[in-house]
Parts: sequence; C-alpha cells; structure tokens
Amino acid sequence: MFKIDRLLRVAILVLLVAFVYVLYGAIHQRVVAAGDQAPGFTITADNGRSVALPNFGGKLLVLNFWATWCPPCVEETPSLSQFAQEFSNKGAVVLGVSVDKDQKAYRAFLEKFHPTFLTARDMSLHEDYGTYMYPETYIIDANGKVLKKIAEPADWMNPKMRAYISSLL
Repeated sequence: MFKIDRLLRVAILVLLVAFVYVLYGAIHQRVVAAGDQAPGFTITADNGRSVALPNFGGKLLVLNFWATWCPPCVEETPSLSQFAQEFSNKGAVVLGVSVDKDQKAYRAFLEKFHPTFLTARDMSLHEDYGTYMYPETYIIDANGKVLKKIAEPADWMNPKMRAYISSLL
C-alpha cells in the first residue's frame, strides 16, 4: 500500500511538472521580443493596399498595435502621425493595427484623428506577436527581424527616438 501511494505521488508530480513545462512553452513561444524573427502576415490596410511581412519593400516597419478605447494609444497618435510623415521618405513605414471589435468606434477615431500612417483593423494579428496590452510597437527591419519592442506609449517625436530610427535607416 505504501509503495502504491508513493508511486501515485511521484506520477502526479511528474504530470504536474510536464503540465507546467508545456504551459510555459506555449506562453513563451507566443511572445515576440527584440532579436526574434517577426511573424509573417498579410493584411489589407484601410486604403486598400495589401501589406505583407516579410516583403515590406526593403523599408523599416514600425508596427503599432492600438485600440480606440486605450487612452495612451489615443495620446500617442499625434506624435506617431508626425513621425510617419517625417520618416516616410527616409525609408520607414508606420502600420497601425487596431484591435477594435467595434467598427463604428474605429471609423469615428479615424475621422477624428486622421492618422497619416497606414491603418488596419484586425482581431488576430496581435496574438501572433503575443501582444495583449496596448499600445505596443515593434520596429522591424527589412529582413523581418524585430530590432526593438516598445511595450508602452511612446513620444515618437522625442529626439532620442528620432535619432534611434535615423540610425537604423
């Protein structure tokens, strides 16, 4: 009886360790970080343009996940628009992907703020990157490598940010 009880405890422990290992692996694989290869995608922007990674025309991609209901996202939109205008002729492209489920709220946001960068609405792309907090931005080189991940709102017109992006171009 003692031997069966001990064997059962060992078996439960082994199963628990295996479960934790599988769970950790599943979560860890879904989070994209600097140095990782960016998950490929094809998405249609609001202007009708098909945008695909890895073939992004040899440009630096600033991939920003956001939502209309996210105050920091709303706050960073003007500086991201300025940034997109300044760097569009220098080899950088900004793609803002909204995770909004409410298309009406999304359209109202676009009408109010008139972002100067490419925009799209997609409910699943953020999952491929492991993004569930917004805004979150990935700076991706022409080869599809994530150079930097910014997991907070950014002032895109900050001189340090502009100098960093300029150093990549």
